[in-house]
Formats: sequence, C-alpha cells, structure tokens
Amino acid sequence: MKKTLSIVLLAAFCTILAAQTTGPQLYNSGFDTWSKKGGIWYMYSQDDPESKRIWDSPNPGTGKFGINICTPEYEHVAVAGKGKAACRVESRKVAWAFVPGNVYNGKYVGVVELKGVETHLGAPFSARPKTLSGYYHYLPKPINIVKEPYENMKGRPDEAIIEVILTDWEKPFVQQTHKGLIDSENDPHIIGRASLVIRKGTSGYVHFEAPFEYRSSKTPRYALFTIASSRFANFGTGASGTVLYVDEFRFGY
Repeated sequence: MKKTLSIVLLAAFCTILAAQTTGPQLYNSGFDTWSKKGGIWYMYSQDDPESKRIWDSPNPGTGKFGINICTPEYEHVAVAGKGKAACRVESRKVAWAFVPGNVYNGKYVGVVELKGVETHLGAPFSARPKTLSGYYHYLPKPINIVKEPYENMKGRPDEAIIEVILTDWEKPFVQQTHKGLIDSENDPHIIGRASLVIRKGTSGYVHFEAPFEYRSSKTPRYALFTIASSRFANFGTGASGTVLYVDEFRFGY
C-alpha cells in the first residue's frame, strides 16, 4: 500500500514538474527549418503558412546585392542530430549602409527614403515564461565603423545582443530605423524582458539562461526577439566581419 502511494505521489510530482518546465515555444526557435527562394535564405519552409513565417532578417534587402546576412549552419551546431541546424549572422557593409547580422520576429518591408529600414515587428505569443535559454558562439572583430556619438568605440571589440520582449501591442509594431527604435528599457507596452549582452568572443558554443523580468501582471500579446552580432549597428557603429552563431533557443516555465 505504501509502495503504491509512493508511486502515485512520484507520478503527481513529475506531472507538476513537467507543467512547470514546459510551455509554449515560438515556431522554429531551434533554428532547424530553412528555405531558399530567389537566392535569399528564409527561416521557414516555403510550404509553411503565414502563421509560421514569424522570423525575418535583412536578407530580403541585402539579397538584392547578392549578400545573405543570415544563413543556416548545418555543420557547426550546438546540438548535433539529423535535420539539425543553427543560425549564423554576420555584420557587413552593404552598399552605403552598415548592416548588423540580425534576426527578429516580424517582417522586413524595405528601405525608406534611403535613410532607414521599415520592419513590422512581433509574433503572436501569450505566455509568461520564466527564462530564455540557448547557445551562442561569438566571433567579434574590432569596431571599424563608427558614427556620432560612438566615435570612442573605434578599435574596441564588437558587442552582440540576444533579447526578447513580451508586449501588449494590439498589432505588429511598425519601426522605421531612421525615425526611432523601440526603447526596451522604458517602453510602457513591454510586459516582460529577457536580455543578454555579449561583450567577449568565445572559442565555441556557450550555453546561456537569461531570466525574464516582468513589469506588470498583464498577459502578453506579442513576442519580439532581437538577435544582433553588432548591437550598436542601428546607430551606425560596429565591425564588418563580426559573426554570431545561435542555436536551440527555448523558453523555460
């Protein structure tokens, strides 16, 4: 009888533990699904419905110059296995602009007024995870492109950022980089945030776990990842040739 009760209690404990550690994940947050169309790499299958086409990069713009900023990596992955891939991003000077290696949730729209880039940001998401975990391998170069007021950063090692914000937006956020960026520190629409600034290069993949900090008890409506190999690139500052690999992102509950 005691043995049976112990088994029942153990099963109940495992069920509770599983409920605490599993929960909704964003589609393709392991970076395994890719497709190529018109010479441009996308982070979804061409057969996927719009609801799964939630990741984008500068590729639709830089692809016009024959350059993919964001590409799949099939050999150098954090977790090996059949069908596994990682995401590789590289900061590059493309035509007149310095473009960070970056990936985000949303849709690339295009260059606006030859001054900035318009993107529609966010993917529908309504959970409240406790952590974001995953792997990164960072290969920074010395910063060789600077713009006021970051002139003093020239020659320093580049820096990367991995960040996800949860918001109460009613629709995707329209951003035009030359008119202003989301202020992840102070924006009142941000419910929660997990962030990791990478200031040093690594010799291989490093596992990370970043906690979410919540600012309200609201239920999120959108999630927005920003993964960038040069975190100051939107301010015209960074290193051409800096590379960031990311793999196996997962929310913890």
